[in-house]
Amino acid sequence: MTDSEDEGSLDDECPINEEWLEDVLSCYHRQRYATDQQLCVKVGDFAVRPGCASNESVLSDIVAVTVDYKLLLAVDRGREAEETSHTLALVVKLLPSDPFSRVFVTEAQFDLREISFYTKVVPDLEALDPDQALPIPRCYFARYAPATDVSAPESLLVLDNLKAAGYKGQPFSLGLTLAQARAALASVARLHALTLVLKLRDPDARPLSERYPFLFAAERASESYQELVERGMPLVDDFLRRQPGMEAVARALARLRPLTKDLMTELLAPSGSLALITHTDFWCNNLLFKDQEGDGELQCAVLDWQMATYSRPTNDVALLLLSSLPTQLRRDNETDLVDTYWRTFTSTTARLGVDVEVEHGYDRRQLDADLQRSKLLAILLCIGSVEVAIGDPLTEQRLVDVLTDLHQDGALDIPAAEAVETPCEPEPDA
Repeated sequence: MTDSEDEGSLDDECPINEEWLEDVLSCYHRQRYATDQQLCVKVGDFAVRPGCASNESVLSDIVAVTVDYKLLLAVDRGREAEETSHTLALVVKLLPSDPFSRVFVTEAQFDLREISFYTKVVPDLEALDPDQALPIPRCYFARYAPATDVSAPESLLVLDNLKAAGYKGQPFSLGLTLAQARAALASVARLHALTLVLKLRDPDARPLSERYPFLFAAERASESYQELVERGMPLVDDFLRRQPGMEAVARALARLRPLTKDLMTELLAPSGSLALITHTDFWCNNLLFKDQEGDGELQCAVLDWQMATYSRPTNDVALLLLSSLPTQLRRDNETDLVDTYWRTFTSTTARLGVDVEVEHGYDRRQLDADLQRSKLLAILLCIGSVEVAIGDPLTEQRLVDVLTDLHQDGALDIPAAEAVETPCEPEPDA
């Protein structure tokens, strides 16, 4: 799991200046107006500050920018150019300045994956459902260039700063409220539904992993996650041995440990006709919320798409339920929350002409079965990021409760784990 922006220190090599901003904004407006006519951006005031704490984001350096500028656009020949004033609040994501983190990001292509998601997947989703804004930040600019013998890698993503528009995060220690959990699942259900319809409408009937080869392949993803799980398992074992009555859970995890890489590969792999694009890092620190003006409906935006994977949708649902909900809320409302997800998913596909139950034979019963399997992947991902939970009494107790519930349900038993469904669709090498 990866964190989103907050506060921190600004790197000395930050490239953002007046010329840089004018170049980025000029490219954005040329694309927006689809014009090669004369267009000029003149930046006035701008402010650059850290977008996250230095210890919060391993996958990118994040900078927050506020800029005032004037746009001069020649509309038609014989008419005076239009000049308009604009103010934007932006988030700029750059390669990490820390050398170790930079190598980690570029080798696993986390930066390329998120840039490609915004530049290739998002335009296709927007064309599929043009009347509905996607529940993600708007992308203003993106650039990617791999390292060569003569140049360093370049990775740049400029997004809308939703916090400046009134969106707020929810502290991980508190967990999501019921309204926030419903909004989050509705947002990801809509994104899941759109990617499924996109796949089904492909005239060549290609898996999304072929249409978008940058998506995290199951084998490569499991290798990255396995490193985190191997680091987290001893921490969890030590933690559980200090908790009364958790010996059986600790033994169950010890039995799973030699199998975790193969389990994650199987659980991440696409399965059946419902395989689609998943976020795969879907927890509360990658979500922002805002009350919708007028109807009071809570809106949820989904951030940080570095882990985008061609996988089963229940992986996202399970990770949110296990990682980000207070125990009693999860126990009392899991069925209701999965209902929210399923209603949004099926209503979105139906509106776009796809009946999941009739045409694909996939119903709520199968969703529940897949969700149970996805919970094992979710707890392994939580173990890989266990440092965010250990040290806070609230999140420590949540971890104990989740592991206890999964153990009682048999989700940590090796026979249940080995019964993971074999994927139906081949996963090409990334």
